[in-house]
Amino acid sequence: MTFANVILQWFKKNGRDLPWRGTRDPYRIWLSEVILQQTRIVQGRDYWLRFVERWPTAHDLALASEDEVLRMWQGLGYYSRARNLHHAAQQIDQMGHFPDTLEGIRSLKGVGDYTAAAIASMAFDIDVAVVDGNVYRVLARHYGIDTPINITQGKRLFTELAQSLLPQGMAAAFNQGMMDFGAMMCTPRSPQCGECPLAETCDALHTRRVDDLPVKLKTTQVKERVMQYVYIRCKGQTAIHRRPSGDIWQGLYEPLMIENRPLPSFDGHLTLLRQGVKHVLTHRILLADFWLLETEVNPDLPSDYFWISETDLDRYAVPRLVEHLLDCLAKYTEKTKYK
Repeated sequence: MTFANVILQWFKKNGRDLPWRGTRDPYRIWLSEVILQQTRIVQGRDYWLRFVERWPTAHDLALASEDEVLRMWQGLGYYSRARNLHHAAQQIDQMGHFPDTLEGIRSLKGVGDYTAAAIASMAFDIDVAVVDGNVYRVLARHYGIDTPINITQGKRLFTELAQSLLPQGMAAAFNQGMMDFGAMMCTPRSPQCGECPLAETCDALHTRRVDDLPVKLKTTQVKERVMQYVYIRCKGQTAIHRRPSGDIWQGLYEPLMIENRPLPSFDGHLTLLRQGVKHVLTHRILLADFWLLETEVNPDLPSDYFWISETDLDRYAVPRLVEHLLDCLAKYTEKTKYK
């Protein structure tokens, strides 16, 4: 039995039951692929359901404001995905239809080779293979390939191999089967080798290299940033600003943030809520202190800060680190309420 037939048979019996798999709507398939980048399915499923309920078509999403989209996205992280999603929805709306060619799909903002292949195969039956982390892992182990997956040569090699294995007319099932097989059987740690239908022909299993493949070169330098957040509470109001472009969390909101300098003097009572909170991003490690400033006098702030009622704060999309701050604030407020 060929490699492809094994994957197809396994998928038919074991494939995951996911809400976006019952549709050929390219908008809904695209939405699932964007949400599931860097997101676990158990979390992404609920976001997908909320998105399609609020914005059932690309036209509906295109009419939303960026703030609305970011607020709905809050908690998923990697917010450039949400901004690209919104921009691409506007592209689709201007076209008058979802593009139905690989090149057309690839032209959408934020859509790379993998996402374009996934949409093209699942919505339009185009014979193109997807290559994601799961696919890299399955192919690297089964065929014993130690070429790094994050260099040009490796990406080309794995893409060509996946395409050569693709059974014509079965792209959707094969691609989904490969992704599920990697996610459920050929997992990064503790793969189910004893139950694997490909065990007899798996090179990594027979050469005891399962834990060594795939190979990925370490090229990213992680930088550390130290920040201090000051939540200002003044007569039922607080001050926030929108983070600018060119840095992390573009377009999200945050309270007063001070970086690379000491806290200034404030009129009022300053309380340290939590110290040394560690937040890890792809290329950065953030270390943050959380402060509460209770004052009767509005402090002098940079011009881009504005005042809102504390009760309106949940209308603004904030980074995960600021969510941690707000959790600490809520616990502190509850603790001191009856003192």
